[in-house]
Amino acid sequence: MTTMELGFRLLQPYMLGNLLEYFKPNSEMSKSEALYYAGAVVGLNALSAVFINQYIVEAFHYGMKVRAACCAIIYRKALKLSNTALGQTASGQVVNLLSNDVSRFDIVSIFIHHMWLAPTSALIVTYLLYREAGLAGVIGIIPVFLVVPLQSYTGKLSAKYRKQTAYKTDERVRLMDEIISGVQVIKMYAWEKPFAKLLKHARKLELRIITKLSYVRALFMTFNLFTTRVALFCTLLTMTLLYNQQITAAKVFVFMSYYNIISQTMSSMFVRGIAEVSELFVSIRRIQNFMLNDEFIDVSKINNNLSSPPANNIAITMKSATASWSPDASEHALNSMSLTVERGQTVGIIGPVGSGKSSFLHAILGELHMVSGDLIVNGTISYASQEPWVFASTVRQNIVFGQEYNRHRYNDVVKVCALDKDFKQFPHGDMTIVGDRGASLSGGQKARINLARAVYRNADIYLLDDPLSAVDVHVAKHLYEECINGYLRKKTTILVTHQVHHLKDANHIIILDNGSIGAQGTFNELANSDIHYAQLLNKEPDPQDQTPPTIEEEMEKEREKEKLSDSTRNLRKMSTRSKTLSLSSATSESSIVESIMMEQEQDKIDTKDLHEDSSKGKVKGSLFLQYMLAGGNIFVVAIVFFLYALAQAAASAVDYFVSYWTNVEELRHAHYLNYTEFTNGNGTVAAIVAGDDLIPTDICIYIYSGLIVALFVIALGRSMLFYKTAMVASENLHNNTFMNVIYTSMRFFDLNPSGRILNRFSKDMGAVDELLPKAILDAGQILLLMLGSLILVAVVNYMFLIPVAIIACVFLFLRIVFLRSSKNIKRLEGMMRSPVFTHLNASLQGLTTIRAYGAQDILKMEFDKHQDLHTSAWYMYITASSAFGFYLDLLCFIFTGLVTFSFLTIAEGLLGGQVGLAITQSTALTGLVQWGMRQSAEVANQLMSVERLLEYSFLPEEKQPLVPKNPPKEWPQNGRILFRKMGLRYSEYTPLVLKNLNISIEPKEKVGIVGRTGAGKSSLIAALFRLATVEGDIDIDGIDTSELNLQLLRSKISIIPQDPVLFSGTLRYNLDPFDEYSDAQLYRALDEVELKDPANIINKLENRVMDRGKNYSVGQRQLICLARAIIRNNKVLMLDEATANVDPQTDVLIQKTIR
Repeated sequence: MTTMELGFRLLQPYMLGNLLEYFKPNSEMSKSEALYYAGAVVGLNALSAVFINQYIVEAFHYGMKVRAACCAIIYRKALKLSNTALGQTASGQVVNLLSNDVSRFDIVSIFIHHMWLAPTSALIVTYLLYREAGLAGVIGIIPVFLVVPLQSYTGKLSAKYRKQTAYKTDERVRLMDEIISGVQVIKMYAWEKPFAKLLKHARKLELRIITKLSYVRALFMTFNLFTTRVALFCTLLTMTLLYNQQITAAKVFVFMSYYNIISQTMSSMFVRGIAEVSELFVSIRRIQNFMLNDEFIDVSKINNNLSSPPANNIAITMKSATASWSPDASEHALNSMSLTVERGQTVGIIGPVGSGKSSFLHAILGELHMVSGDLIVNGTISYASQEPWVFASTVRQNIVFGQEYNRHRYNDVVKVCALDKDFKQFPHGDMTIVGDRGASLSGGQKARINLARAVYRNADIYLLDDPLSAVDVHVAKHLYEECINGYLRKKTTILVTHQVHHLKDANHIIILDNGSIGAQGTFNELANSDIHYAQLLNKEPDPQDQTPPTIEEEMEKEREKEKLSDSTRNLRKMSTRSKTLSLSSATSESSIVESIMMEQEQDKIDTKDLHEDSSKGKVKGSLFLQYMLAGGNIFVVAIVFFLYALAQAAASAVDYFVSYWTNVEELRHAHYLNYTEFTNGNGTVAAIVAGDDLIPTDICIYIYSGLIVALFVIALGRSMLFYKTAMVASENLHNNTFMNVIYTSMRFFDLNPSGRILNRFSKDMGAVDELLPKAILDAGQILLLMLGSLILVAVVNYMFLIPVAIIACVFLFLRIVFLRSSKNIKRLEGMMRSPVFTHLNASLQGLTTIRAYGAQDILKMEFDKHQDLHTSAWYMYITASSAFGFYLDLLCFIFTGLVTFSFLTIAEGLLGGQVGLAITQSTALTGLVQWGMRQSAEVANQLMSVERLLEYSFLPEEKQPLVPKNPPKEWPQNGRILFRKMGLRYSEYTPLVLKNLNISIEPKEKVGIVGRTGAGKSSLIAALFRLATVEGDIDIDGIDTSELNLQLLRSKISIIPQDPVLFSGTLRYNLDPFDEYSDAQLYRALDEVELKDPANIINKLENRVMDRGKNYSVGQRQLICLARAIIRNNKVLMLDEATANVDPQTDVLIQKTIR
């Protein structure tokens, strides 16, 4: 197609040359011949338009297919990453691959064919020019060929910068991802400033490179304006000075047309092609590196190479198995372990924090790298992870998770996992939608849903990683007796726990110590041994020893629970927080329908809140102006606009002067032949200027040279200044948006899943950084070129202004219609992209669980579904813009036809130079208009990204007092807390969660807050930290906290949160991001919490903390959080189930430290 299109375009100048012969003084061509040539010029123009539009659609469509395929491969690879690879690959990097890297395929598909077409066409044109003008023609081509390697080199440069940008963007997106997931902790510690500083720094580094990239692009765009005009300049110079050839309109405008073709193919398409293709290679290499990461090896497939299959009553056998988290790790997670677990046994695994309990389970799941020894797993596995993994979908889908829904089994599981009471509190029972990462559930509920998922799956071996830690004593007892020891009694169960007193009925108990077996045996054997850790088995009170409660007590308890469940029901209503369907089809469609029909009406899922709002209409005023003004004040913006106009004026002046000079030369030639008057072929008489009044040739050459130089200087200055402004705008928009996001209330993060917020900071920010300035510069240059062409055509004959006016009105009308649809399609495309990221994030977080269940296929289908929705929106966008382009070309074709034929009919008697100028300008217009309108529509669409970013600048800030009080520096001295008629609601429109609390807490008191899951324990913390709307008063040491600056208040209260959050960086950074304390103080705190390992690596301050603290066990993370609190040494310390994930010994130690 491109070849055909090129053929048509090469024929055009030839026809044009013949047509212009007719306008020469004393021409011998007949009128009918001239009409025939004119028809050919117009017809070729039309054909070329049809072909190029079809080519663009096909190319985009092809690029889209490649992109979708790449996304699918990347996601499938992400599901296979080994644990080491997962630790090194932050989810931010995968998000960046899926958002910015693969989008290169879309653009490259258009340029790829120009890579061979351009050189071919250049050679053909060189030959044609040689035929026309001998060596002079060839010399003209030289500047074009000189500029190409120069531009190709800049293309290479841009690829190099692109690669660096990609790494910097990864870094920034990863940081952003961490900030969003740990935002509650950041707020509670009042750490917004150091994180904002970190992110700004990352952004600065990224922009530094993007700016270099932009300057390279600016150079490009300048050459586009400049190359053809220089080529023509060289040709004309050679003709006049060296060969003394006569300059005629026919020759000049044929050259001009040929150079236009070369400039189109060589200097714009080919050179941009080189840049885009080399940038594409960077992306391909990045995707390739990601694809080469280590993969997880399925254990069930390894076991086949053993000489003797395990006996049928054996479930798991380990023979001196040594395993490590990564092949090149110096330390082993498990050291030569040997054990045999028989079918139907319950095995308890206990041991201090960091002794390798979770590693042991991971080894059985195949997530660890086996260094030596054998591990045989005989049977299917079900697994409940230590950190509960809940994805955004209904509670039922979280439990059933891709298995068939068996109502009877499901109800049994819900009962033994003590979830039945919770379901009664949820607004829609088990069809309630859980937010992103289970935002609307309490810790205990997440843990029990996580356990229920494992129990619901019918397997031979159940691996339960500390399922009892997040729930209260009564529930833990219920779970152990009913579920682990009851429902799973006949199954093989391996239970990791810190609540060792439950293990009385276990068949076997293993005590781990630093990855090897410290001791093993039955409960009684170990309890009577003299091993230090085993003594704990006797310490805990056995709940059965307590006297059974009387019937009255039981009734009273029930009444209490009823009251509680009422208040909690309200709480849950408020807190069905963020909702985005992400793994929504984790059960097959039909089973959802059946189950909904089985249940009563109440189970209708309310998915209204699940979808992202469109940003339409949220941002008032002109987006373009707001974008430009973000980059500089009115004055700067005005200068940029002025330089744009000036550059175009210079370009048009060059074109006009060529036409003027041609006419002068033709007249001079005619004068030399002693014509005082000459007859045009059609009989009109044109008077001729006397020979003396003509400007001498050498002066013409000087003027011409001056104009060319001016053009280059102005154009370059314009591009550079514009890009500088654009980069400043990018930086300001990013920082503005981020500051608004980090200082907004917690409610925003509850309602918006992380994928949605990340989408703004990865894809939208990327568009504003690179695509938008490119589009604005393109569109600006092309629209001005169009304007220039129209003015030149009108200068030749002002009558042309009439069709121009009519066509312009039609254009504008079409553009308005098109933009109305395309903007919304673009918004839709942006919204369809968010679920893809949310789904990816959820999958990476629950990777171990997903693999243990073999649920990869369901998730792949789900991902492809999200992909398809996004792709369909994208395809609509491509086709809409192509249709728009085609209609524009049609109009241009009509305009060219009018101009060309009018010279032969109405406006006869013009000189060849003027006719040539008008026709070349209007044919050039054809390609320009369609590309220009497209680019201007593209600008409007890319401004959607600016709109989506600006939308976040209207987020409500957390409520700060108008005039904050300044308490004394050592406040609070005592730490006395008073709640007076305190109520708390999560947003202005939700009911009160805590009602009318009156509590007084004296200095140095240790107060325990208890209550069933969901009773509002964590809400009390939210009240003290003012993370939500508080009514009534909370006084600390006599100062009302509502009168204090929030950051100051929060920095004076220490918290150890329920989910320990670590950020990637060094251990030092995690303890003290402000650098306020000395190393000695930090080490003292780490010693107090006894964070250590045999090699003393994990407690080094410079030790690297991986993404979300993956290289520390959950218990160790909890200890680090405790160390943070000790360092701050505040008078008020809150613990939100701080000792849930640690062993009894560490628990005792923490209690001691606190007291």
